[in-house]
Amino acid sequence: MARKIFITLFFSIFTSVTGVGIVVPLLPVYANNLGASGFMVGMIFGSFSLSRILFLPYFGKRSDMIGRKPFITIGLFAYSLVSIAFMFSHGVTQLVVIRFIQGIASAMILPVCQAYIGEIAPQGREGFFMGLFNISMYSSLSLGPILGGVVNDHFGLQTAFACMGVLSLLAFFMAQHFLPPVKEEPRQERGREPVTYRILAKNAGIMGAVLLRTTYTFCIGAIWGFLPVYADAHFNLSSSAIGFLIMLGVLTSGVLTTPMGWLADRVDKRLLCVIGSVMISVAVYSFTFADGFWHLFASNMAFGIGGGIMAPALTAICVIEGHKERAMGSVMALLTIGHSLGMLAGSVATGVLMDMFSLSAAFTASAVLAILGTVVFIWTAIKDSKQKAG
Repeated sequence: MARKIFITLFFSIFTSVTGVGIVVPLLPVYANNLGASGFMVGMIFGSFSLSRILFLPYFGKRSDMIGRKPFITIGLFAYSLVSIAFMFSHGVTQLVVIRFIQGIASAMILPVCQAYIGEIAPQGREGFFMGLFNISMYSSLSLGPILGGVVNDHFGLQTAFACMGVLSLLAFFMAQHFLPPVKEEPRQERGREPVTYRILAKNAGIMGAVLLRTTYTFCIGAIWGFLPVYADAHFNLSSSAIGFLIMLGVLTSGVLTTPMGWLADRVDKRLLCVIGSVMISVAVYSFTFADGFWHLFASNMAFGIGGGIMAPALTAICVIEGHKERAMGSVMALLTIGHSLGMLAGSVATGVLMDMFSLSAAFTASAVLAILGTVVFIWTAIKDSKQKAG
């Protein structure tokens, strides 16, 4: 059964996230053409993250109590409805609202799927299993943007929105048909009250991982939200070229996620997190003196390498802690809250900095924050070691 669950969740995430990836890189330029300010472009991304932050605690905890499948299937079906809403949107405010609704659906899907995978991962192989599963997300986020650029260049934005809807609906049918009923899910805590978030917040290992995830995705929010605008305004790159650049960083991380997950099962996971985070900060700062496509290419690849080193180790830390706390869904919800908080802050803060100063200043601020996050993660790792020793 574990193999069937893994394959079903893998392809459900791959299919649905490919659909989202087709659309997301096109939204900043689309909004910019509608006359959106840097702040409003940031809000299109930030509203998605805001709604995830608000709803993740509830969905994570409820999935621990009543099961995973209902949240996954409802979320996937909602994604298909969101694509229809995109097709009928004609203003920046509408895009912000639609992205907010999309964030609610997203809160039902990825963290719950990760919790499901974490529960079936063999002990001692958490890094490899989570790294292998993350290929579904990285490969789809790699394929989606470049497909979106090609579709937009040749068929238009409406066709890109339609592609998202069809792929999300396909993912829904896969999950509905192949995932076992709730009563057959491999859960030990069904029906009991999970550990509270207040108790989880006292776990230095979990909170350090959440913080590092937040600073990492702050940088992602800055890149995804404003690299398309930067590349379009400064270098006049096509939608296909911009989609390729966005794809490159994600694809690089995806290629590394399984071997780095394997390595995370054999060396200190915290060390891999630190190495990856430092590389991320350097890569983001290098955007400030980019002089063309190939410089952007190199910076995105370096960013992807850093993320590929860090992400599997970070997720494995949370899987291990989720087992210890007997609250896998809640722990994964916290990790995804960190992800969403970073995306929200990154997209909005970058928009404000762009309006007040320049995009170079925004990328510099992102790099500094990534370094600060690394320092605090090291401090929490030391504190966690003392807690466990004591």
